[in-house]
Parts: sequence; C-alpha cells; structure tokens
Amino acid sequence: MSDRSAQSSVRDILVTSALPYANGPLHLGHMLEQVQTDIWVRFQQSRGHNCRYVCAEDAHGTAIMLTAEELGITPQEQIDRMHAAHLADSRDFHINFANFHSTHSEENRELSESIYLALQANGHIAEREITQAFDPEKQLFLSDRYIKGTCPRCKTPDQYGDNCEACGATYSPSDLIDATSVLSGATPVDKASLHYFFTLPAFEEMLKEWTGSGTLQPQIANKLKEWLDTGLQEWDISRDAPYFGFEIPNAPGKYFYVWLDAPIGYMASHKNLCDREGLDFDAVWARGSSTELYHFIGKDIINFHGLFWPAMLDSAGYRTPTSIFVHGFLTVNGTKMSKSRGTFVNARTYLEHLDAEYIRYYFAAKLGSGVDDIDLNLEDFVQRVNSDVVGKVVNIASRCAGFLRKGFDSRLEATCSEPALVQDFIDAGGAIAELYEQREFSKAIREIIALADRANQYIDEKKPWVLAKEEGREAEVHAACSVGINLFRVLMTYLKPVLPAMAEKAETFLNCSLDWTALDSALVGHELAKFKPLLTRIDPKNVEAMVAATAAEAPTEKAAETAAPAPEKDTDSTIDFDTFAKVELRVAEIVAAEHVEGADKLLRLTLDLGGDQRNVFAGIKQAYPDPAALVGRLTVCVANLAPRKMRFGVSEGMVLAAGPGGGDIFLLQPDDGARPGMVVK
Repeated sequence: MSDRSAQSSVRDILVTSALPYANGPLHLGHMLEQVQTDIWVRFQQSRGHNCRYVCAEDAHGTAIMLTAEELGITPQEQIDRMHAAHLADSRDFHINFANFHSTHSEENRELSESIYLALQANGHIAEREITQAFDPEKQLFLSDRYIKGTCPRCKTPDQYGDNCEACGATYSPSDLIDATSVLSGATPVDKASLHYFFTLPAFEEMLKEWTGSGTLQPQIANKLKEWLDTGLQEWDISRDAPYFGFEIPNAPGKYFYVWLDAPIGYMASHKNLCDREGLDFDAVWARGSSTELYHFIGKDIINFHGLFWPAMLDSAGYRTPTSIFVHGFLTVNGTKMSKSRGTFVNARTYLEHLDAEYIRYYFAAKLGSGVDDIDLNLEDFVQRVNSDVVGKVVNIASRCAGFLRKGFDSRLEATCSEPALVQDFIDAGGAIAELYEQREFSKAIREIIALADRANQYIDEKKPWVLAKEEGREAEVHAACSVGINLFRVLMTYLKPVLPAMAEKAETFLNCSLDWTALDSALVGHELAKFKPLLTRIDPKNVEAMVAATAAEAPTEKAAETAAPAPEKDTDSTIDFDTFAKVELRVAEIVAAEHVEGADKLLRLTLDLGGDQRNVFAGIKQAYPDPAALVGRLTVCVANLAPRKMRFGVSEGMVLAAGPGGGDIFLLQPDDGARPGMVVK
C-alpha cells in the first residue's frame, strides 16, 4: 500500500471495531482492540482526514436472556446496564467514538429486516426443518454448550454436547449418555422446528474474488481460502422463541440469530450518527462509494466478517468493506488470561489502579499489522513505560522548561539555533506516518523513541544546567532549551494518537495544537505556559494491587471465570541445565498423518520411535495441507513428554518444528543415516 496518509486530498473513512457483548464487563482483551482502532483513527484525524469511529453494544442472544433471568431483571435492563458500563470504560481509556449505539435499536431493527427481505427476494433464504435438543422444563432449544453428559466413546462424565475433551470424540447431543440440560437438569428431548438459512454457497465466486483481491492480510486471506476450498455451507440465521432479539418478518416465533444483526449494528450505529448530525448514510454504504470502510476485529470472528458479512451486503445491494484488519489475542505474562492468577483483568479494575495512558503506550509498542498474539508482560510493561515515556519523552520538556521559565519568561528564542536538527525531526514524520497507516505501531514507536534518544543526547551535549552557572552564557542556555522544546513538540505530535491525554496537557504547556498538518517549522519567539507534570512513573505496587484485586474477584465473578481459560500451573520462565538434560529427543518416522476434524491447525501424526508408536497432535496444518506428503519423513520429537489430554484426543509427545508460523513451519529433518528411535544429542 502506498503512503495514502500523505496524500493531499482529504479521505472519507468509516472505522468500526467488534461489538462488545452485553453479557459482562470489558476486559483488557477488549481494550487491546479498541485502543488499536482508536490510535489508527486519531492518526487519520491528525492528518486532516474525515475519519469516524462507530461501535455499538451487541445486545441480543440467549445468553443475555438467561443472565437477565438469573439477575431478576429484564433483558432491556441488562443491556442498558452494560451499555453504560462499557461506554464509561471506553471513555476512560480515551476511546474517541463518534457514536456508540446498540444492536437493540430501531435503526438496527429496520436495517436487519430490510436486508433480510432483500436476501429473501433475491432467492438467498432457504427454509427447512431441523431437529434439535429441547429442554422440556425451560421450554427452550439448547445449543451444544447447554448440554452435558457422559461421552459415548470413552465414558468420561460431564462432557459438553458436541465433543469430548478427554478422548476427542465428536458427536451429536443425542449420542451423550445420561444427557442433561445445564439450565434445568432435565433430560433433553429431540424436537423439530422450521429454520431459515442464508444460502452462502451461492456467493462462492464472489467471495473468492473479494478475499483474493489483496485487501486482506495474507494470513486471513489464506484462512478464508481454506474454508472456500472445502466448500461453504448454508448458514442457519434463525432461532426459536424464547429468544431476545428481533423477530423475523412474516415468521412468528422465529428470531434473527445474533450474528445476523450484530454486523448490521455497524450500519445502525452509523445511521444513528447520520440522523443526529445530518450526514449522508447512503454515501458511505451504497455500491461504488468512495468512502473507505474498515473493520478492526479479533482472529476468532473472521468467518463472520470475511464470509457471511460481505456476502449479505452483496446480496442486499450494499458495498463491501475496503478491508478487515485482524489482530491476535492478548496474553498476560506469556499465558492465557486467568482470573485466579490475577491476569484476567477487567477494564475497570485496571483503571482503579493505573493510568489508561500506560497501557495505550504499551499496546502500541507491541502491536503490528499481523495476527500474532500480543503479550502483556507486567514487568516489561512497567519498565518500558517508565523508561520511554517518562524517562525519555517527558524528560525533555521537564529539563528545558525550568530554565526557560526562570531566565527567559517562558519564551522561546527569536530564531532557531538548530534549524537542521528540528527539520530532521519534522522530516521523519513521513516514514512514521506510513508506519501508522500500515498499523505497524510498534515500528512507529521505535522510530519515535529513537528520535527521543537523539533529543536527549543533544541536551546532554549542550548541558544547559552547566551553562546556566557560567556568567555570559545565557544565550546558549536559551538556544539549547528552545531547541529541546521544539524537539519535544515534534515528538508529542507523533505520539498524540497513542497518548491523547498526555498530548492535551502538552498542548496546554506548549500553548499550541499538536496536529501533523501544523508541523512545518520550528516555533520561535513563542511563549509557553507553566510546565506541569505530564505523566508520572508507574509504581510497581499499583500493578501488584491490580493483580491482587483481579484474583480476589475470581470466586464472585462466575460469568467472567467461565469465559476465562482454566488456571494453569505457574511455571518459572527459565530452567537449569539439569532440567534441560532430562528432555529426551529422538528421531521418529511419520508412519501416518491425517487431518483432525474440527481443528484449524492440527494434524494427527503416528510416529514410529523404533518399534514404539506414538499418537501426536502437531499444529502444522497450514504448512502441510496435504498430510500424506509427510508419511515416510523423519523428524525429531520430545519422547519423554507426559501425555496430554486435548479436545481431540491424547497427545503422546511433541514434534519439533521451526519457522515464523502459519504456512512457514518446517519439520526438523535429521542428517542422512538417522533411523527411528535414535537419540538426538
């Protein structure tokens, strides 16, 4: 992509992020996405473009209905509570929504109905009867997660209705032994009902062209291609009453499945904004629109946004997204977030202990344009923010402001003594802008902090604190500190999308705006306001308090704990040599390899370790889409790894591989002469 941000013409851009679900509080995983989106939007606005960020509460579904029932309130009261809480959290993280609406709105009802009727008129809605598990006490159809029983294959109890976590078997809920409803304890019965389906296979060619057009990240385009190549299935878009949502037109007792009206919620939020501010809704959503449309989402919902959504839009006569920007998950200290370890941190819990600017900066310093997971290492978090933001950037202003106030009435020198240096900083903005445009925030931060190092080096070389003590060198002090403030101004302009609250304080101190478009030359003869602290250092004790508060919430927040992964055993990040020496690496021959049904990344390998055969699951499917090609190859495996129960079965070892991931994973191939069972030293 070219440096579109540097174009002279003003761009019209509409941006969305995934809708938070109104069934629980926001956590730092949500904030990762909102912060990433907000930084990009603020950057575009700083460059002078018309960029608006809309979002909404995802307010429908069985889960919300059941939560409201458990709390003794109506679903409307539940979503109103969460809407207020989510909006407050986002605002306190400085997320600059142009509009934050709800999918349970008249705009969304009208748009959902009109789009559905258009799909129906175009022959893209099918009807057929299906049989599902039904709770006779709750009078409710049950999804697989609301059914538990004993696995029909390995007889392990307390397994969900679609697969066994012990042996990996997949089945239908009716196959479970002693199946019960999680909601009532009743025995489910089979019940038939009429359902409505979106004929997604009709859009196969359209989707192949759209996903292959270069508008998506390569990893995402490849993933969508896998689904397209294996054949699309019709998509069930209806649910039976009781259900909290919108009733399907001309179908009493039938409701839109939440994932049909949720993405339409983007349109509804924008429609609400347009009606309120007199903007042109159709100018954005009509076919052929010149407005750019971007969705920021997590990698767990790419099928809805990359297949269902563009196909629905195409059938209904609307434009498709310009692109979808997908990010990875958030881990904390290298592992999945956990309430009991204090790392499944709610947004509000974070805000009660730490400044939002801290984590905005840290996320920016870690985020790139890919879909890799982002790790919040709490020790690195403290060190990086304190070193970069406070120790380097804020330090420039604080070092210079005092000298200017005491000796020069807070006024910069009349002419810049280092115009070339200041211009170098301004000229660096083109490359930094391109990195922001491409969502390579971590690279942009590295460039900005490298400039901050140069600025501090300049001040260290000039030593105004030494010059101020020597008679007759006042002009040199004035010049050095004036240049330092000008360099600080440039740096804060580049950091404004990341640190908006700190930038606002800097604007008050500098007595000028920090907009990219206004950054053309040094400030001279300019009067500054009184300097006030811009950001204080993180106290590690506050991080510890946040972790402790999160861990204390674990027993009382059942819903959040259910959403979080089960606690894992705490481990040290390093091992000694004696421990490493216990790892037994052996040559193995791959004697069989096959796909794992329902797994996106796994292959099931049968390894021969010299007469000892092992079943191993390996996450190398993207690199080796044809498992048969692996049969007969030699590789290396960890032979003394304890068996591990996985969703798809038991893995009895680990295959060693190398590479950056995705399609670039390479099995380690021993030298010629290696044989199965040979120890690798």
